[in-house]
Amino acid sequence: MSGTDTEFAEAAAESGQINDFAESGSGLSPRKVLFVTSEISDFVQTGGLGEVSAALPRALSPLCDVRVLIPGYRQVLAKIGPVDIVALLPGAGAIPACALGRARANDGLVIYVVLAPELYDRPGGPYLDPDGADWIDNDIRFGRLSLAAADIAMGRGDPNWKPDNLHLNDWPSALASGYVQWRGGDTPSLLTIHNLAYQGVFDSARLSALAIPDAAFQIDGVEFYGKLSFLKAGVFYSSHLTTVSATYAREITAPEFGCGLHGLLAERASQGRLSGILNGIDDTWDPTGESSDRGFDPVRWKSRHADYVRGKFGLSLTGGPLFAIISRLVHQKGVDLALEAAGNILESGGQLVVTGQGEAHFEDRMKDLAKRHEGSVGVRIGFDNAEARAMFAGSDFLLMPSRFEPCGLSQMYAQKFGSLPIATRTGGLADTIEDGKTGFLFGQPTAGGLRGAVRRALDTFGSDRRLGEMRRAAMAMRFDWSESDTRYDSLYRRASAG
Repeated sequence: MSGTDTEFAEAAAESGQINDFAESGSGLSPRKVLFVTSEISDFVQTGGLGEVSAALPRALSPLCDVRVLIPGYRQVLAKIGPVDIVALLPGAGAIPACALGRARANDGLVIYVVLAPELYDRPGGPYLDPDGADWIDNDIRFGRLSLAAADIAMGRGDPNWKPDNLHLNDWPSALASGYVQWRGGDTPSLLTIHNLAYQGVFDSARLSALAIPDAAFQIDGVEFYGKLSFLKAGVFYSSHLTTVSATYAREITAPEFGCGLHGLLAERASQGRLSGILNGIDDTWDPTGESSDRGFDPVRWKSRHADYVRGKFGLSLTGGPLFAIISRLVHQKGVDLALEAAGNILESGGQLVVTGQGEAHFEDRMKDLAKRHEGSVGVRIGFDNAEARAMFAGSDFLLMPSRFEPCGLSQMYAQKFGSLPIATRTGGLADTIEDGKTGFLFGQPTAGGLRGAVRRALDTFGSDRRLGEMRRAAMAMRFDWSESDTRYDSLYRRASAG
């Protein structure tokens, strides 16, 4: 590490602030990075992690030789095309041996696949069985993913490629940093925390099955309130930690959002080992590319999509404001707050369209709301990507009253499509929405706070000039990966430099 780099790290430790190593990697040899994830939208996705796992490696490709490692789920093998076997990886404890396959996405991105049919070739989703319950062997399933990542890092994978860095994502791959260290490896790892609330916690009796040494079951290791936590292991053993927005990186060092790990995370922040790097979105969310010979007209474009959405959801064709909820229907997302604010929207002549799925009682309440307000409320339980894009394009306002939001992508999509987000001032929402300019923020996640923000939105809708100004400002926002990718590349180099 150079003198400048050392001064940077020491300043971070002394200040207690969350920092990033900002030196450009220009002119340096590209790093070889293994990006380890439990989902990628090319093949299988349950949330924002899948979208980021598809976008970030591609954004990094001009700077790094990035390859992706993913479990060989049934959905992946059905879509990925030809897979070449490049290695056979041994098992450990109750983790079975597996084959390591190599394939390429349509654009050439190299994808490594953990081939263990007894773990991944199943109906259902990556984490849940067809009945919506956690797979009973999720510890082994994602222990296998983490162990495969460690094997590749230690040169036991593709004989023609060995990574300089591991980039781990959330709890399903977090144990890889521990496996590398327990086996005497030195490949640095960066762990991105997309949502601290999901930690991969299992009974401590599973240590042996996961081939975790007994000595690691302590506060300086994998132990978490008497249990084993994959995410705690990643936080402790990884070289550097990132979250997906600067505000969330600060929030998780305090008890309210730290989910029991705030003390360790605050320590990592004081060491300069915790950074907030905002996610990006791709340029397919820039509608100006749809312009005709007459140029792009946002008013006409949005009006056309609004009519389409109203038709799809069986709503009356009115001139009132159209509000949208495009979200998992869960407590974190403040669905209960949105339900309480729905009355204000409808009483003011507004309409509401909802798509998503989640907790059964929220699904039922949304369906009941639609029945009671036929023609004004439309609800679709489930998710269709094309329909969601149309909702972003057609709506005037997007409701996002999240209790916490590490980054959030929906508010970025909405702004680029001229839908003004109404959101809690938390996490990535606070970092990406300019209150009163590109959307509306409110403080505490309460029904009263949301209703106040909705009133501000309704007032804005009543002024064509003001609404037009805010739409144009929102659509002009930049949310690409151009800054984030260089920061990740710098962190890879910093971790490798020790």
